[in-house]
Amino acid sequence: MKSRICFFLLCLFIATGVQAAMVAKSLDYDVDGKKMQSVLVYDDAVTTQRPGLVMTPDWLGINANNIALAKQFAGRDYVVLLADVYGVDVRPTNPDEASVATKAMYANRAALRTRINAALAQLKEQTGKAPLDGRHWGAFGFCFGGATTLDLARSGADVAGVVSFHGNLAGDPAFKDKVKAKVLVLHGADDKFESSEQIAAFQQEMRDAGADWQFLSYGGAVHCFAIPSADGKVPGCKYDPLVARRAYAEMTRFFEEAFSTSAQR
Repeated sequence: MKSRICFFLLCLFIATGVQAAMVAKSLDYDVDGKKMQSVLVYDDAVTTQRPGLVMTPDWLGINANNIALAKQFAGRDYVVLLADVYGVDVRPTNPDEASVATKAMYANRAALRTRINAALAQLKEQTGKAPLDGRHWGAFGFCFGGATTLDLARSGADVAGVVSFHGNLAGDPAFKDKVKAKVLVLHGADDKFESSEQIAAFQQEMRDAGADWQFLSYGGAVHCFAIPSADGKVPGCKYDPLVARRAYAEMTRFFEEAFSTSAQR
């Protein structure tokens, strides 16, 4: 396991040559008449079949920075689907546009759940076309993407585990949750976007759902601590390389455990 984590961190934090073997392939599909375009990412030079992870990006959605981040996370160990939950016609270029896009999705959580489950289905359909083992599935996301990933778990999706990096924790009382996946929340202790009341409510929600959950809080970290492109221009949103390294390694350990203890079909 140590070698896997070291390689993972090496890919993320040491500037080396371009990974020429990395594939980033667009997948076009419809969800309830809405055209979506997710991106499938994997290392084509590695022939070993591997687990599949759905990655939901931050509120800026699919862009060059988030495709690069998906490549880094995929490395040699995973096939990653960078999920489109906005639709191909919505590609925010700044925080104002992103705010409009996320508010629209938060206002329709049923559509959000449908779209993230559709992304998971697209990933599973790539079995036999991409180097997927067809048995081990997981998901992770950042900020708005963390909230979306938690909604995937709340929907009862057939995945071994989900990870939220500084995600919105609030659920939707309109749904009766049926969490099957193991849940890991990686949170900044100084994140001003989530109140102590919201944290307590989320933790109680997980207890009520009978979930296998963990909540890790990193001292001194604020919102966006795991996103390399977060430059602090949005107040309260800042990348923290040290905390990010710790959180990324924690996610690697989490998925190794989840995949070793769950038989996925």
